Amino acid sequence: MILIVDDKSENLIALKKILETHNFSVDTALSGEEALRKVLKYPYKLIILDVQMPGMDGFEVAEAIVGYSKTKDIPIIFLSAVKINKQFISKGYLSGGRDYLVKPIDPDILVLKIRTFIRLYEQTDELNRIQQALLEEIEYRKEAESKKDEFISIASHELNTPLTSVKGYLQLAEKAFEKDNKDGIRMYLDRTKTQLNKLNQLVADLLNTSKIVSGKLEYHFKDFDFEPFIESAIDIIKQSYPGKNIIKTGRANVRINGDQMRLEQVVLNYLTNAIKYSPNSNDVFVEVTTPSPNKVTVGVRDKGIGIPKEKQQQLFDKFYRVEESSNRFQGLGMGLYICAEIIKRHGGNFGVQSVEGQGSTFYFTIPVTKKTV
Repeated sequence: MILIVDDKSENLIALKKILETHNFSVDTALSGEEALRKVLKYPYKLIILDVQMPGMDGFEVAEAIVGYSKTKDIPIIFLSAVKINKQFISKGYLSGGRDYLVKPIDPDILVLKIRTFIRLYEQTDELNRIQQALLEEIEYRKEAESKKDEFISIASHELNTPLTSVKGYLQLAEKAFEKDNKDGIRMYLDRTKTQLNKLNQLVADLLNTSKIVSGKLEYHFKDFDFEPFIESAIDIIKQSYPGKNIIKTGRANVRINGDQMRLEQVVLNYLTNAIKYSPNSNDVFVEVTTPSPNKVTVGVRDKGIGIPKEKQQQLFDKFYRVEESSNRFQGLGMGLYICAEIIKRHGGNFGVQSVEGQGSTFYFTIPVTKKTV
């Protein structure tokens, strides 16, 4: 449910009608004091708060809401028709607001923002529940310490990539909003939605702890075009690491039958590792080839620290980390193990070619369903 707070009833009626047209459940409050009473009584997913009100103004109401442990995570959007200079906008964010909109507002943009913030709130709430479930599970699994560590490591690693992407796309949407770039806002919010859907699927997997501990993640196979898939994965990394040059060579106009989200995890892991382990180079290369008509290979090459030959065979083992680099680079040693399991499930193979001090190429090959035009 959404709570709209405004001291003018005509504003409440107009905004309530807009939101209910888009199937939102809406409640209203005519003062800050009434809003605080309702916030403590009912579970709201978002609050739209007018800045100028008699008694408690919007900033004071927001500070009070953020101060309650029960309500501190509820996203707040400020609306103002008068206080639109930088000082008041900054005060809105400092008071706990997630956004500051100036009247008159574009209903389409407002609805897009509301949907995004509600999804983020729901994901945060879900992750909090998962965290509590994990704490309870850890207490139960003290007799199986190694399995507990494995579970937490996989959970942390798999959730990190979509969360980072969500943050990056929201920052870009905010910049587009400042420039009144509506097309840009919609594009970045759509990309945020895509990443949140991926995160939601990962959360669903994590809730089934028995499958995670045993390594039996759920897969959803379907046909998809390879080129848009690989370009999308590269774009995610470009947005997350704007200072890096991701250079793609080769093209494969083919269709794949597989779990697109899981395979994207592999590509993103390869790319983030390439960036991580080549701190003195800004270039990372994605090389796409078709070694045979029924196979496609993706190689990610960097100019980084490289890996000693005697260590390369163990890189895809569970928890393995190269001792020489473990003190310089953080990591749990789970990423490549997860990648290996995903590629195996797709009937493919994987490997690494590396020369110490010169760089590495991590690759995988998977079957092709058919060629496309």
